[in-house]
Amino acid sequence: MTAARAAGEPLETVLGWAAFAGRRIIVRPGVFVPRRRTERLARAAVAAAREVDHPVVVDLCCGSGAIAAVLADEVPGSILHAADVDPVAVACAAENLVPRGVDVHRGDLLDALPDDLRGRIDVLVANVPYVPRAALDLLPPEARLHEPEATRDGGDDGLDVLRRAALESVPWLAPDGLLLVEVADAQLAAALDALATASLVARADPVAADADVPSDDTDDDDGTRVVTGRRPR
Repeated sequence: MTAARAAGEPLETVLGWAAFAGRRIIVRPGVFVPRRRTERLARAAVAAAREVDHPVVVDLCCGSGAIAAVLADEVPGSILHAADVDPVAVACAAENLVPRGVDVHRGDLLDALPDDLRGRIDVLVANVPYVPRAALDLLPPEARLHEPEATRDGGDDGLDVLRRAALESVPWLAPDGLLLVEVADAQLAAALDALATASLVARADPVAADADVPSDDTDDDDGTRVVTGRRPR
């Protein structure tokens, strides 16, 4: 364990778990470590899901499955799916999610999902990569050297994957269904524009983000925002 930390491996993968929203999430080497700032995104997704009876909820780009785990624990009766393109992440997510009754899929964005979810998703939370490519080398060594680059690389302005997810989400969302993403403060205007371009009704930092969910995040000013896009009825 000491040698792994000395080599720069993230503490969470050395321990085998990460603290997230008041619970321990299993984390394996080569899987993106869930950030505590993302608890805000999880809280927003929980609040949105609680507005629907037996909601259909999807955690896209799920990584370890941290957000889906919170949703499974906090929204009883929800129909939950999680998906990621990385087989290592999918295996890790399955450890966290299958015992919670969540279906886990492997594939590229929404192509991973079973077709019978098309037009039925009430809440689609997508923690897509949003680091601009030119900034990748500025990240801490723990992230650069021990997490897959695809989990961070958002293209030239950081929003390439978000734009794809927004456009592809529309036929999958139910009428009034909601897409939720996390972006950096500096990307807010461009992210809102991307959701609007996909014909979604976009807004930032919904009040719903204050859902009553346990938190390990003590920094409310961490440079990120939750952005949502709602499919019109």
